[in-house]
Amino acid sequence: MMNHDISQILEDWKYDPESNVRRIRGEDGVAKIQVRVDQGAFQGILQLNLDGRPDGKRPHDRDFALDHYRATRDEHERRVGKVEGFQLDHPSCEELFEESAQIYGRYVFLLQVKDYERVIRDTERNMNCFEFLHQYAALEDDRNNLQKWWPYIIRIHATALSMQLADDGRFERALNVLRESRERIEGLEHVDAEEFHTERERSMEALDELALELRGRKPLSERERLEKELEDAIADEAFEQAAQIRDQLRELGEPE
Repeated sequence: MMNHDISQILEDWKYDPESNVRRIRGEDGVAKIQVRVDQGAFQGILQLNLDGRPDGKRPHDRDFALDHYRATRDEHERRVGKVEGFQLDHPSCEELFEESAQIYGRYVFLLQVKDYERVIRDTERNMNCFEFLHQYAALEDDRNNLQKWWPYIIRIHATALSMQLADDGRFERALNVLRESRERIEGLEHVDAEEFHTERERSMEALDELALELRGRKPLSERERLEKELEDAIADEAFEQAAQIRDQLRELGEPE
C-alpha cells in the first residue's frame, strides 16, 4: 500500500517565514515552485508550475484559457467580419477569473524569490486578462469584477520591472518606471470598491518607498559626488576645500 504521509517531508523542510519558498524540478522534468505552509494545525506544501498554467493544465488544448477565448474572438471576427457581437458568458468569465487567481498566487511567490522576469510575464498576462474581460464580458458584474485590482497589479509589475532594471544598473530607467506607474495608478478611473481605494493609496505609497530605496542604491555621478563633498565642506567651514571643489564643478560644465 502506498504511503501518503508527508510528515518526513515537512520535518526535512521546517517552516521559516523568511525562507518558505523554493524552486525545484519535478520528476516530470518540469520546473516548479514550492511554498511551505504553516497555519497552526494545518501543515503542508503548495506546489505550482513555474511556466504555463500554475496547475499544469491545458484548458481547451491551449496553454491558457485566455488564449482559447482570444482565439475564439478572432475566429468570430473572421467569420462575421467584425468583432462586435462576441461576448463571454458567465461560465467563461468564471474560468478566466479562476485562471487569473492562479497566476496571481504564483507571481506573489515569484516576487519573494526575486524571479522578476516571470513576475513581469505573469502580471502582464493578468493585465491582458483584466482588459479582455472588461471589454467582452456579457454581464456588467463580470466586466467589472477585476477592475478593483488594477492599482495592485500595476504596482507589482512596476516593482518587478524596476528591480530588474536596478539590478542591471539602469537606475534612471527604473525610477522612470516607478514614476510612470505611480502616475498611471493615480489616474485610474474610479472603481466603486473598497479594495480599489485601499490598494490605490497603498500602492502609490509603496512605489514612493521603492523609489527612495533605489535612489539610495544609485551610484553618484561625478557631479553629484562633488556637490555632496561641497555641502560637507561648507558644513565643516572648510572654505578653502570648498573653493577647490567649486573649481572642479566649473570644469565639469553646466549639468545637462
